[in-house]
Amino acid sequence: MTENVPEQDPTMERITAAISLLQSGDRDGARSAFTDIWVEIAKDGDPFHRCTLAHYMADAQDDHQAELMWDIRALAAADSLTDDRVKAHHASLQLKAFYPSLHLNLAADYRKLGDQPNARAHIVLARQCVETLPDDGYGNLIRGGIDRLNDQLDAYPDSPDDSAHA
Repeated sequence: MTENVPEQDPTMERITAAISLLQSGDRDGARSAFTDIWVEIAKDGDPFHRCTLAHYMADAQDDHQAELMWDIRALAAADSLTDDRVKAHHASLQLKAFYPSLHLNLAADYRKLGDQPNARAHIVLARQCVETLPDDGYGNLIRGGIDRLNDQLDAYPDSPDDSAHA
């Protein structure tokens, strides 16, 4: 969700910088940067910004309940997005291709919290829209995550595991 950031989008540039902090291992710095931006965009901000920020902020959380809260926010923001807005960020993006990852993340969150029914419900939702994923490394990553988490739910229905979050 962060490639080819338009030069005219300073908020997305700030989000991308915070994502870089997260990916470099500076979780505290990323959380701080994400929080500063969230304060500005939470209420009336661009849904694309909110979706992207919340998606990555979830990954920066140490607490599983907080991670779930951010992933719920990412899904809610995606639900208010349009294809036109997504394509304005990058022409190759399709809004419907966001959903398998968003639902996989929610399924993983619920699994970590021991809520197997909600974990299974989101795996079902992820599978229902998996055909929207590109046939590339990203698509394979998400499809593999869905399969692994589904297998974990089947094999160990009462044991949380952190390995499926994407």
